Amino acid sequence: MKKHILCIEDEAAIRAMIRFSLEREGYAVMEAPDARAARDLAANQLPDLMLVDWMLPDLSGPELIRRFRRDPLTRDIPIIMLTAKSEEDDMIHGLDAGADDYLVKPVSLKALSARIKALLRRTDGFDEQRIINAGRLQLNQDAHQLRIDGTPVHVGTTEYRLLEFFMQHPEKVYSRAQLLDFVWGQNTYIEERTVDVHVLRLRKTLKTYATEHVIQTVRGAGYLFSAAETTGE
Repeated sequence: MKKHILCIEDEAAIRAMIRFSLEREGYAVMEAPDARAARDLAANQLPDLMLVDWMLPDLSGPELIRRFRRDPLTRDIPIIMLTAKSEEDDMIHGLDAGADDYLVKPVSLKALSARIKALLRRTDGFDEQRIINAGRLQLNQDAHQLRIDGTPVHVGTTEYRLLEFFMQHPEKVYSRAQLLDFVWGQNTYIEERTVDVHVLRLRKTLKTYATEHVIQTVRGAGYLFSAAETTGE
């Protein structure tokens, strides 16, 4: 079955170029020139992945992504942000809004294809029918669901994958470069700073349940997952 990709971009020429390239690779592509059309299309046909331009005529890309993340129907759909903004702060702002990846214009169609394949592999790979328990955390890989003390907790697609890797490899330090290879894939080209952004977002979610300590920073080395309970001084 074809994967459906929703391309949200106000420039018709860019939409046509992306559509032509992706359809040649076997994807079904839907086009939206603005946020309103995107929401209507997503309501009629839930996409497997979305490409979102930063500058839309009726709503900014980051704000549209936030709205998609608040909607139970679309909150787990992988999203790649497309933008002419190349500064690190802009990248962090886009990822913080809920994007799973970030591509700077002019978009390389080869890079776009690689990012799409990597994200779709990760979402397909959740279906492993296995449960991982680590202290107060339980990860149901079949249902793509995190529970803390039995309570369902929503995490984004990339944060889920990152937590899944940590829980599969506890008590071992991984550098940012290693996490990029193992979680994002060796053929993706993402700055190491991206790891910090997603770790920060994951910790923010866990902090609500007083479990942020499970992801520890090892100065000069990377990150480590440990479900062992800590004691206050």
